[in-house]
Amino acid sequence: MFFSSNLRILLYTPVTDMRKSIDGLCYLVSEKLEENPSLGSIFVFCNRVRDKLKLLYWDGNGFCLLYKRLEKGRFQLPSNGQNLILNESDLRGLLEGINFQKIPKVKPLSCSVYC
Repeated sequence: MFFSSNLRILLYTPVTDMRKSIDGLCYLVSEKLEENPSLGSIFVFCNRVRDKLKLLYWDGNGFCLLYKRLEKGRFQLPSNGQNLILNESDLRGLLEGINFQKIPKVKPLSCSVYC
């Protein structure tokens, strides 16, 4: 990805009308998520059919809007209706159509014997 590695990534789980452009998505971020869209977080939105995603991002000079449409399959999103904070690997999995919630998280190892 071309984003910096320490960005906060927020998945907005309610259905989003994909006709919304930057202004409409900024409204959702500020009114529904109660976040400032220009603080540099990535906001992820999905349509009802779950085959389209939009990512909204402030790069310091303006808003970027990325759009992804799957030709086959559906994006695997949580069904509990709660917004999620994702990490970079979760976002990559989501963009690839992988159900990132079913992938077991590997705990980092510490080297105490050979280091």
